[in-house]
Amino acid sequence: MPRDSRTPLIQKIAKQAHITFKGWKPSANGDNKLFAEQQGELVSLVTTVRAADLKIAPRKSNSSTGAAELQSPPVTYMHICETEVFSMGVFLLRSGASIPLHDHPGMNGMLKVLYGKVSVRCLDKLENSLSVGSAPSQPEPPLALYQTSSLRRSVLRSVVELSETSGPCLLTPLRDNLHQIDTVEGPAAFLDILAPPYNPDDGRDCHYYKVLQTVSQVGPEGKSNEEQQGEEKQEETWLLEIPQPEDFWCGGEPYPGPAVSF
Repeated sequence: MPRDSRTPLIQKIAKQAHITFKGWKPSANGDNKLFAEQQGELVSLVTTVRAADLKIAPRKSNSSTGAAELQSPPVTYMHICETEVFSMGVFLLRSGASIPLHDHPGMNGMLKVLYGKVSVRCLDKLENSLSVGSAPSQPEPPLALYQTSSLRRSVLRSVVELSETSGPCLLTPLRDNLHQIDTVEGPAAFLDILAPPYNPDDGRDCHYYKVLQTVSQVGPEGKSNEEQQGEEKQEETWLLEIPQPEDFWCGGEPYPGPAVSF
């Protein structure tokens, strides 16, 4: 059946996101053929969205460093819609801004650049194994005793640069669930879909991390050193969970695009 061209693209995206994630369960992620088909349809729609579809004008780099500029938030958020199934909005980043390394517990995500360029650094948590010889060496300054419970092992999965012509970046509860987003050569904005939304009462709160140290370069799990030769190795790191960085905060601004309804 042909699509109704009068329906705004963002409405189609919202409807498909609801269909895709309504019956989603963690055990079904990646294993359910129907879910994969529905997610593929959502990816196809999101791939085509542009800033103009949301009536968002690309921001220009501001070389000013006046008091007003320094006091304004480095990142702002335009809320589009939120249900129990998913949330959707637009993050707008000033030139030089960064969204620090953070996680999405038990959540799926989809990020699509609307203008500008961003570098996305994705990591996965590994099971902690603080056995003899595996613990991180003591950093400078040394960690306080209470901080050792906030240590997390992780592996760097990818570092990609995305623009408005790139397809969406995907995350799942088990893959690429931690990421850091940095602007590249100017301001940027991206559409953000999270399913289900953040909800601290349900254990879906946002946690921030910093890279404490790089442990090693590791190859694909279960492969011998000989089998790993010639393959891309992955960087294993120790992360420390930290409070929200003081230099990062997110403001809000009105969403100017077509309204979404259910």
